Amino acid sequence: MRPKKIILCVDDNEQDLSVLKFMLSTNGYRVVSATSGQEAIGVFADLPVDLVLADCSMPQMSGSQLVDRLKQIAGHVPMILLGDPQRMNGEMHGADALLAKRNCSPQELLERIKVMSARKRGPRKGTHRMAPTQLAVAS
Repeated sequence: MRPKKIILCVDDNEQDLSVLKFMLSTNGYRVVSATSGQEAIGVFADLPVDLVLADCSMPQMSGSQLVDRLKQIAGHVPMILLGDPQRMNGEMHGADALLAKRNCSPQELLERIKVMSARKRGPRKGTHRMAPTQLAVAS
């Protein structure tokens, strides 16, 4: 039996997070959740995450800021931002995909996750995972 893909879900809204966790776990994924950017960075540093699914609008650290920080740790991990593209006001983000949170069907989200998590093959040559202490120095 193949090991389950680990998906890190980050959302400050407990209800949205619960729905995502249920949907993904019933479709064969191992789901780890975080309710803030700082918590997500800690989880990301401790686990071999296969994909990150983050809400765009969170207090203290936005989803795009979180993605930028996580990409510094491990740039090869696929990351999806969920939010309202119009509210991002053209804000640049380092995510691999941006999906409309309210208009994205569960089937569309699951298909995108399936495709993006299958693409992940480990670190690319010449890249390595930075330790959180190295990240703090780099910032």
